[in-house]
Formats: sequence, structure tokens, C-alpha cells
Amino acid sequence: MAPSFEQLSEQDLHEEEEEEIDFSESSIDLLKPGCPSRKLIYWRADLKAQFEVKADEGLDTFIVIDGLPVVPEDSRQKLIKFLLRKLNAVGHTSEDAVFMPLNDKGMSEGFAFVEYETPKQAVAAVKQLHGVPLDKKHTLAVNKLMDIERYGREGRVDEEYQAPPVEPFKEKEHLRSWMGDANARDQFALYRNDKVGVFWNNKSNPPENVVDRAHWTQLFVQWSPKGTFLASVHPQGVQLWGGSSFSKQKQFPHPFVQLIEFSPLEGYLTTWSARPIQVEEGQPVLTFEEDGKNIIVWDIESGKPLRSFVSHDLAAGPAAEGDVAPKKKVQWPAFKWSADEKYVARMLQGQSISIYELPNMNLLGRTSVKIEGVNDFEWSPATVNREGVKQYEQLLCFWTPEIGSNPARVAMMSVPSKEIVRTRNLFNVSDVKLHWQSQGAYVCVKVDRHSKSKKSMATNLEIFRVREKGVPVEVVDSLKDTVINFAWEPNGHRFVLITTGETPTGAAVPPKTAVSFFAPEKKGGAGGNFKLVRTIEKKTSNGIYWSPKGRFVIVATVHSQSNFDLDFWDMDFEGEKVEAEKDLAANLQLMKTVEHYGVTDVEWDPTGRYVVTSASVWTHSMENGWNLHTFSGNTLSENPTEKFKQFIWRPRPPTFLSKEEQKQVRKNLREYSKEFDEEDKFAVDIANTAVVEKRKRVLSEWVAWLRREKEIQAEEKDAFGLPEDADSPKQARDAPVGGEEQGETVVEEMVEEIIEETEEVIG
Repeated sequence: MAPSFEQLSEQDLHEEEEEEIDFSESSIDLLKPGCPSRKLIYWRADLKAQFEVKADEGLDTFIVIDGLPVVPEDSRQKLIKFLLRKLNAVGHTSEDAVFMPLNDKGMSEGFAFVEYETPKQAVAAVKQLHGVPLDKKHTLAVNKLMDIERYGREGRVDEEYQAPPVEPFKEKEHLRSWMGDANARDQFALYRNDKVGVFWNNKSNPPENVVDRAHWTQLFVQWSPKGTFLASVHPQGVQLWGGSSFSKQKQFPHPFVQLIEFSPLEGYLTTWSARPIQVEEGQPVLTFEEDGKNIIVWDIESGKPLRSFVSHDLAAGPAAEGDVAPKKKVQWPAFKWSADEKYVARMLQGQSISIYELPNMNLLGRTSVKIEGVNDFEWSPATVNREGVKQYEQLLCFWTPEIGSNPARVAMMSVPSKEIVRTRNLFNVSDVKLHWQSQGAYVCVKVDRHSKSKKSMATNLEIFRVREKGVPVEVVDSLKDTVINFAWEPNGHRFVLITTGETPTGAAVPPKTAVSFFAPEKKGGAGGNFKLVRTIEKKTSNGIYWSPKGRFVIVATVHSQSNFDLDFWDMDFEGEKVEAEKDLAANLQLMKTVEHYGVTDVEWDPTGRYVVTSASVWTHSMENGWNLHTFSGNTLSENPTEKFKQFIWRPRPPTFLSKEEQKQVRKNLREYSKEFDEEDKFAVDIANTAVVEKRKRVLSEWVAWLRREKEIQAEEKDAFGLPEDADSPKQARDAPVGGEEQGETVVEEMVEEIIEETEEVIG
């Protein structure tokens, strides 16, 4: 640290007062070389530069560090040197720039002032060192010195300590109350027109409303991965709702936010906006560190931002000759999370992958992983138990394209060690997609290859068996066309893919597609080689939707103007098996094919019992609405809805049952089914009873109304002197007429009859 004003001696001050430097023409000779006063002038100039206070710099380069060990004076320098290891990791400082005060007993006070070279380095130190352990017993608390302007102004802090008032206990709503439904029903959110509602699914009966609010969101709604929160998106930011009444739980101010992403365990939230953030003074949550950024990573529990970033766009593909260069694509999700939520990573396309540790958002190992040409990466969705590995780590798979004479490459990295556990070289590669199985047992690398002439394309699959020793790779190269869709069975070992041929130049109709089902051989169980079960040709399908429990899968044609078929398949049909498929761990059967005009989305409920197909106004405005089906394709209800936008099932958290308990439930499923069948029958009986009671009530109302009408009619007959049986106009006309003096009433009826009608045109 530069010497302070107090360190100047009285002599230094008086000498400067006694002799002033004269820069007039008469004294210019003093500056000539060899002049004795020249050295004195330079010395005074150096002294002035050394001790002059620069008003434009201020105190933005200073930080305050708390949480340091209390040490005696002779150990202070040793502690400062130890502390500098961390301080210089985020900026540049020195021993002279660290001031650690001592008390009257010659002991340090447990804090220190540090000066960095630039304010930017000071901000980085606060962000990266706050909350970092110094040793096993001490954790650093780092703040900017200028924060005293925010927290310590006169009047903001009382001189005497006053205990904060203890607020009375207020019971909060349980955030997972919906899990206690006696009938184990599921909820869903419905966004239509300007209203968002949450409903109970009642099978074929109308859904039961839980809450329905107008203008609940401006863009869309989204459930958190475990169903705890419902997020609404507004120009001011994001709000989270929960509990039985869906009260506001958290809010995250991000102006003009457009996209959001939850971490897998609901601990964090990522928000993105195309507009850089402009932080105004007095903003209670965002600071000037977020100014100019596009992405914020939030801690959901505290509601505070952990770190903010500028977004990185993905490079678009090469433009055809004579065409306008395509626009860059938004990289979303901008951050991808590890299964245990301890790490989050983002990619700078073509250069590196940056892995951050949670909850401090510090860069793992203080450096990004440099990977030349990196094009994409994916985390394993589960922590994998690998054979021969005692300490299980998170796995990350990435790929790089061909660069010069170097082949394309797929690699698997272990985190946090950053060890490459498997690589594979690829040739003649046009594109690669990475598909992890839900338990991390496999990762399928879908490789689109071009011929040497680059005139034709084909796809082959490179399947990494992650759990096996050495991570062997199985190649499926029997595919002749390009794969346009691929999906693993959840918690299973089978997959479905859709292929299509090349579109002829100028063709008005897209080519037909083929659907292929693959399963492992029985002899090896889950470890058997993958074999083709069956291929269904001449289809228009383009979407694959597995039940979250596996076994059942829907292959559909979505976002089409001419085809809307949905095929419901069973991969474990209990009927007779085809001879050619007896050695495979599958028995494929088409259960039903249904149509839904203009279908755009397919959503399975979390139990795999029901599925909803919908047609959203976000895609087209024809026959919008949603239909509810069973897993086998039976349509339970059709719900045309004006300006329908979005249907999303509420997810369920993982079960607390152990694998053995789940196995026991499946074993006794038939016994449980009898109980459920009785409950369903009872519910039907109640519904039938309600219908009968309603009919009886309507009938009694009708009889009462008829009785009243007859009484009114009888009174009118008495008033007009009509006979009791005069129920028609003819009977009333033929009734005998008496004199007025006898109190009788004469009823006259005039009848007009047209004998002939002619029309004459004049002129």
C-alpha cells in the first residue's frame, strides 16, 4: 500500500512550504542539464506524484476481509503471505497493499484491508472469495470498502444494539400438499386466452378446478422439476408460486426475461433476456455487477443472484452460395447442470467449457477446460456406478468436429478431476447429437456421416456402455437413412428412432419416414447387443414420446398440416410373441391409432397412466384444444378450447420407497388392483346415484310445474264459464251460450279465410 499522509515528516512538509518551484522564463535555466537545482525539482515532482491524492480513483480498489485468524504481531507477515495465495488468484496485489491492524495487546483484529490495482479486480475478489474457506476453521467474508456508503451512513446504524423484534409464528402452506390427495390424482396447469388455471385430473369426468387467475403470466408458465413451484414470467421478472392456494413464494427481478431453466434438484434458477440488463440506482436486488449482462443464475432459497453472465450465441451453419448468412442461434439452455447439482457448465463454442462449483459459482480449478473446436456437451442425468471405479464422479460428454487433418472426436470427462475416461475418433462427420439414457448407463452418439463426395448422408449410432469396465462402444451401422429423432426408454435399455430419406430437389411433399424399435438380446440381459426388433415403413411420424415409466411409447406426427396420427405401442405385450423376436427383450404390439387434428404437443402424466395431446394457438389457430387419453389410446375426453396455449402436467418428486419396496409393490400389484377396481366401481355407483337423483329432482320439478299450470287453467275456465273438458278451441266454440243476465259469458271467435288471391302488375 502507498505511504499515507501521516507518514510524511514535519521536515518534508516545511521544505515544500519554504521553496516553491518557479516555471517562469526567468527561472527556466534551472531545468538545463547540469544545473544543481534540477535534481531537487525532479525529486519534488516525484514526491508530489507519490503522495498526491487522485480524486478520480476513490476507494473502489479496496476490499475488507473478515473471518481471518487472530494472530500475534510476529505471525502477521506469515498470515499475509498465506492470504496472498488466494488474493492473487483473482487479481494483482502485494504485501504492501495489505493492511492488518493490531489491537493494544499486539494481536490482529481478525480482519484486513486490501488494495487491488483496479476496481474490476476488487469486484472479482468479492465475487470469487466471499465464503471461501481459508482453512478448516476460518471462512473468508469479503466486501467492498465502498459498501460502507450503503450500509453505514449516518442514521442507518444505531450506536446501541437493539434486539430485532420476534415476529409471531405464522404457519405456512405445505409446498407438496397435492401429494396427499386421497385418490392419488395428478394436477395440471392450463393456459388459455389470458387465464391460467390449475386443475385435478378426474379421468373422463370434468377436471376439478384448484385455482384460476387472469393475467397470471405474460409469456408462459413452467413447473419446477419436482413440481414444488409454478413459475410465471413477466416483463419485470419471474415469480414462483406454491402451496395449496398457490401463494407467491419467491420473485426474481430480471427485466424483460424471456427464458428460464430450473436446476434438477430445484436449488437454482437460470434466467435469460435478449436485452442486456440496465441496473438503476436504488435497485434492491440487482447490483451494478449485473449491468450489461443477459444471464443470471439465482439461488432459489435466498432469492439472490449468484452470478451474472453475457450470453454466448451459437454459430449458424454455413450459408449456401448466394444466400444471406443465417442468423446466430441462442445457446439455450445456457448452463447445463450435473445430476447432483454441485456443478454447472457453459460452453464457449469452439474454444472451451467452463465448469462452476456451487453454491459459490467459482470456476472449478480456477480455469476453463480448453477444448479446441468443442461443439456441444451433455452431463450424465445420473451419477453412474462404473465398474472398477471406487469413487464415483459426475460425467460430462462432449464432441469436436474435424479440424484440418484431425478427425472428429467424442470424449467423456470425469468431474471434478477433469480426467478424460474415454475418447473415440470419428470420420466424415457432418453432425453429432449426444443422447444419455436416464440412468446414465449408456450414451448414444448419433453420427450423421457424409459420403466422400458429400452428396449423400447416412447415420450410425455409437453407443458407449458407461457402466462396463473400459467403457466399450457398440456400433449400430445397419441404418441406411438419416435419423431425425431418437429417444431412450426411461429407466430401460431400449430405444426408438425415426429415419427419413433425402428430399428430392423441388419436391412439394416431404419423404416418408420409417420407425425402428431396438432392444438388447435376452442372452445378455441389459448387457446384450442391441438388435432391431421391427421397422414400420411408409409413415409420416416425426415425434417419439415415451411414458415416464417406460414400456409404452407414442410415435406421432406433430406440427403437420395434413397428417395427425398417433400410434400407441406396447413394448412388453403379454400376448403371443413373433418367432423372429423371441431372442430379444421386447414384445412389440400396436395397441391403437388415434387422430387429433392439428396436434402440436404430447404430454404424459408423471404416473404414465394418462397422456394429453394438444393443439396450441402458438403454432396455429385451427381447432385449438386438448384431448385426454389412456396409456393404451382410449380417448377419455375432448376439450376444444378457444385460444388454447399450453398444457403441462405437474411433476412428482422421486418416491421414498426403496427398490425392494417398489419390487414388492409390483409383485402384489394384482391384489392392489382389486382394491382400486372396487374404488372405481364405487365412484361410478356414486356418479350413477347422483345422475338418478338429479333425474328425480328434475322430474319432481316438472310435475310441480304441470300441477300449477293445470290449476291456473282451471281458474281461467271458471272465469270464462267454460266446461271442465273444454281443452280445445273447437270445444270452447261449441259450448252453449247463455244470456248475460244469467251470469254467462259469450265467447266469440272470428275466423278469416282467404278464398282467392291475385297479383296484377301495372305499367
